[in-house]
Amino acid sequence: METPATGSEESGAAEGPAEAAVGREDGGCEGLWELPVERCVRRAECGRCRRPRKVCLCPFFPVHPLKVSTCLYIIQHPAEESRVLRTVPLLAACLPGDKCKVLIGRRFGEDRYPELAAVCQNSNTLILYPGAEAANLEEVALIFPSPSTIIIIDGTWSQAKDIFYKNSLFRLPKQVELKTSISSQYVIRTQPTNTCLSTLECAAIALAIMEKNDGIRETILRPLQALCSFQLQHGAQIHHSKEHLLKNGLYDKPMPKNKRKLRRMELLVNNVKI
Repeated sequence: METPATGSEESGAAEGPAEAAVGREDGGCEGLWELPVERCVRRAECGRCRRPRKVCLCPFFPVHPLKVSTCLYIIQHPAEESRVLRTVPLLAACLPGDKCKVLIGRRFGEDRYPELAAVCQNSNTLILYPGAEAANLEEVALIFPSPSTIIIIDGTWSQAKDIFYKNSLFRLPKQVELKTSISSQYVIRTQPTNTCLSTLECAAIALAIMEKNDGIRETILRPLQALCSFQLQHGAQIHHSKEHLLKNGLYDKPMPKNKRKLRRMELLVNNVKI
């Protein structure tokens, strides 16, 4: 009686199904290893704005940094630093280095940030943060001494709130807000309400008020307008505010189960300031 084939090389018997499949697989890949590997070539970048040269923003920056007496301190949440489409680098490119200082972090104590502590304790310092105790910046500017310093918190609204209330230093300066009905031009990022502005827009309006020069605002907004235009030309979509989406029945995300968040959405729909 014959015994079944073992499939061993010594026996010279036919291969089993599994071994045959492996053989076919190896044979099919044999030619692939000889194909040339295509190298990934990065797009040429501008050395100044770090953007691809086709969408370089440098032509939209002022030829020389704007001459201003007001100094800005931008307190940036760490999460903002990793965002690709952020506005603070555009702002910094428009101003002298000593007039736009960026500090990144969540907690700012006097021991670790003595320079910032001294700025907050200075009577010529303002902090731009809306609230019941905030004064109208336009009114304050009429009587406020010059030169002055303005602190602006850069982050989402919840991040900015966390930084403001958990750092006692930021409650030392006089609190001010922008009384404006201007809609944000930063249309490639969703804002909570129609009148919420990006950090760059807040800075542009604040500097124009403090320096009494509307041209400053136009100059600083120019690179932001160009950025949004480039993004929209390359497939980005216009982001309406959450307020707009809710009022027009276009909000397509699940409603929050958290009662506090749900209440905030109801306030947005009813035009209640939050």
